[in-house]
This record gives sequence, structure tokens and C-alpha cells, in this order.
Amino acid sequence: MKTSRTLGVPVYTVTPNMALEKPRFTPQLLHPKHWPMWLLIGLWWLLAQLPYGIQRGLARVLAALLKRFAKARQHIARRNIALCFPNLSETERETLLNANMQSMAMALFETGMAWFWTQNRLRKRFNIEGLEHLQREDEQGTVLMAMHFSTLEIGAAFLNLSTIVDGMYRPHKNPVYDYVQRRGRERHNPNCEVLTRDDVRGMLRRLKRGRAVWYAPDQDYGRKQSVFAPFFGIEAASVTATARFATIAKAKVVPFVQTRLDNGHYQVTIYPPLEDFPNGDERDNASAINRFIEERILEQPEQYMWVHRRFKTRPTGQPSLYK
Repeated sequence: MKTSRTLGVPVYTVTPNMALEKPRFTPQLLHPKHWPMWLLIGLWWLLAQLPYGIQRGLARVLAALLKRFAKARQHIARRNIALCFPNLSETERETLLNANMQSMAMALFETGMAWFWTQNRLRKRFNIEGLEHLQREDEQGTVLMAMHFSTLEIGAAFLNLSTIVDGMYRPHKNPVYDYVQRRGRERHNPNCEVLTRDDVRGMLRRLKRGRAVWYAPDQDYGRKQSVFAPFFGIEAASVTATARFATIAKAKVVPFVQTRLDNGHYQVTIYPPLEDFPNGDERDNASAINRFIEERILEQPEQYMWVHRRFKTRPTGQPSLYK
């Protein structure tokens, strides 16, 4: 693999059958133009060292600021909640929205925990169930199906502390943030491999080698790579890649979810492989995944990332749901 740099931004070239090399610190990252980002990273590191209870308190303060200033994202979240929970009263929806803003704010602190806490400190915060579903004695690959809960980043850290999972990675435009992000994510398990998000062939190769690869199918990636399938009773653009990965690589699909508990700890649950999946029908496959995700959301609706425009892409002729 070769690494080049354009305008200070790392550019990665991956040769066949190779994962990205481990992130390396370079002198260019100390250029004065990067000092503001280093200052923010340093503040983030300091906040991450605070006691957990104080961080949760600060998250409540940040949530209030988000409600005041992040109007666009708040509008999207409010609209999604109204679409997916039409039976809730307006007061109940607003209560859920407020809880969701707190959960999203807490995600900032949890990312700091995932990247900057010691492994011993992290291990004291979670319990994991279902690791047996990731056993690969038959050398069958595993699509480890994640969902976009606000606890996604810290959940990935817990998972990498417990087993070997290869991850998908999108380089960040800021080279300092890119370096800190990759280092924070990859430090928990040196046996994990990292792929660029668009390296589909690399993902398939790893699945065929019997490895587990992290993949989250629950966002709107547009019409081109999706079919419309119901999500909370609304036709939503739903990616078909999960079923295609499973079919081509003869891999099983194993969902997992992480939950923030009221006592300050986290529960990571790995579920049995999806049964009778895939079945050859793209809409049926997408519907099965959407139903499973719905069930997990209903267990912790305040922790889901409602700020994403899940219904952005509409069937032909249908108007936008976010006006």
C-alpha cells in the first residue's frame, strides 16, 4: 500500500488483498494551520478524562444548546419522530425529541471515551452477550449488521475489545482529525483490518476468508443502490448491499446493537444470524432488515439517530417529507 499527501490531506492507495496500513503520525500534522484542530482535540481529550457522571451532566447542557442552535437537525429529528410514531401525542413526541437530543449530545462524550479512555476503563463499563454467534469455526464470513444509534462509536470500541471485526472507513478531509479518528478506532484490537468505505471487493474478499466485517444498512444512500421497502409503515430507500454481500460471499448476517443504560453502563447484544436470509427477492430482504431495525429502535427510541433524513429519497412522483 502507498500513502501520498495532497495539500496536507492523506491519500490512501490500497493494493489488492491488503487493508489500510495503520495510521502514522507525520511532521506535517504539526503545521501551524492544524493547531486549532489540535487545540479542539486536546479539549476533547480533557473532557473525556472527567468522571462519567460529570460528562452526562455536560451532555444535558450541550443538548440544550443543540435545541437552541441546531434548528435544521432538530427539524429533521422532529419530523422523523412524527412520521414513525404517529400514535404519540405532540407532548410525547416532544419528550422523545428532548431525550434524543440528550442522547446525541452524549455521543460526543462517548466518542471521546472510545478514542481516549484506557482499555481497562472501558472494560468496566460494558457487558456483552452473544459472542458465540460470531464463532467462525466453519470459516463462513459474517456481515456484522450495525444500526445507527447514538452509541455507535463506543459500541464499536466495546466490540473490538471483545472480538476481531474488520471495519469500513471514510477518510476525513482534515488530516489531524483523520489521524486521531483512525488511531482511536483501531487501537483496541491490532488484528482488525480497516477498509475504505467504497472498497466493496475488499469487503467481499474478507468475507470469503471467513472474517467478520462491520456494516450498517439503515441510512438513505439514494435510489441507485436501493429498493423501496417499508420502514415504520413508510416506503423508504433501503440498501440492497447486505443481501448481495451475503449471497456473493456465502456469508451469514449477524445483527448487533449497543444500549446506554441508566446506571452508566452499556449492554452490547449480538443476535443470532438472520434466518432464511437472503431469499432472492430484494424487497423482501430489505423489508426483513427494516423490520429487525424497527424492533431494536422500539426498545430504545431515544437513542436512535433521528437527525438523519431517513426518508430523503422518495418514490417517483411523491413529494419531500421534510419541507
